[in-house]
Amino acid sequence: MSKLIIVIALYPGVTHLDFTGPHQVLARTPDAEIVVGSVAGQDIEAEGLTFTKLADLTAVERCDVLLVPGGFGCNDAMLDEAFMREIRRLGAGAKYVTSVCTGSLILGAAGFLRGKRAACHWAWRELLTPFGATVSEARVERDGNVITGGGVTAGLDFAFTLMAELAGRDYAEAVQLGLEYAPAPPFESGRPELARPEILAQVQGRMQAAAMPRSRAAVEAAARMEPA
Repeated sequence: MSKLIIVIALYPGVTHLDFTGPHQVLARTPDAEIVVGSVAGQDIEAEGLTFTKLADLTAVERCDVLLVPGGFGCNDAMLDEAFMREIRRLGAGAKYVTSVCTGSLILGAAGFLRGKRAACHWAWRELLTPFGATVSEARVERDGNVITGGGVTAGLDFAFTLMAELAGRDYAEAVQLGLEYAPAPPFESGRPELARPEILAQVQGRMQAAAMPRSRAAVEAAARMEPA
């Protein structure tokens, strides 16, 4: 039996927990091979960590699962034709097309979210609309073969959801137990509706500088999409 191929596509400025969290879970998928790659196999720096010896995405023939993480570099990634060409190619043949955080904006720019419900980081999910997606506020959203996670830490919930699909619920639950994944956050501030108003305002203020460039990138990427 051939192995299940899971490709995680990286780009400069990716958020490492968006893919290292899911990688930790999905590495335990039976009969699976995880390929972490970038265009030309270039090293990827992610918030102080450098990932090396990556696969060259252009040399990866196919995959069963395509996973695209998010990050501050997603603006440039959406407009990088070399990177987007590989996302479109690999996603077109994948059984599951998936993302974490703002990786869903990249899936949208590749044309995979037309008419689909999709999740994203709470601060950026409205930018899914130009790509023809229906915005979901869920931590993990499933619409057909598209599975998308919310912001950053939602990648773990996403990974267990995907593992249940790939290997069955019992297996996924066993892995969850083995990893002792039993979230008990010290503060009830992980979602905008839970955070104190002053904390929400503080975070929104920090993100304001990134809002216009990201919005422009999303609009430009949407304009480049092939007609439905």
